[in-house]
Amino acid sequence: MANRWRGDVALVVDGKPCVARLTLGALAELEEGLCESSLVGLVERFEASRFSSRDVVALLGAGLRGGGLQMTDAEIAAAQIDGGPMGAAKAAAELLARAFVVPK
Repeated sequence: MANRWRGDVALVVDGKPCVARLTLGALAELEEGLCESSLVGLVERFEASRFSSRDVVALLGAGLRGGGLQMTDAEIAAAQIDGGPMGAAKAAAELLARAFVVPK
């Protein structure tokens, strides 16, 4: 079950319910993998709708691994995510938002 207070985002990957979470380790993985000097740049890309499919895959990969699912980015890129590419992008954006904002 996804816990918004912990930053969890629920999504369905290949027909299985999953929880994604951006842990501190997942955030560090993103900075390195996306060659960002800080996560502010990544957040700004999503806010301005300038993100790439690579950004979405990297965010979901880091988040799913942070939530305990062991999948590579290549496996995530090939997976069926409920909602298709837009559902995946929405989940990735929610992950970023929940990592830095306390839910109301």
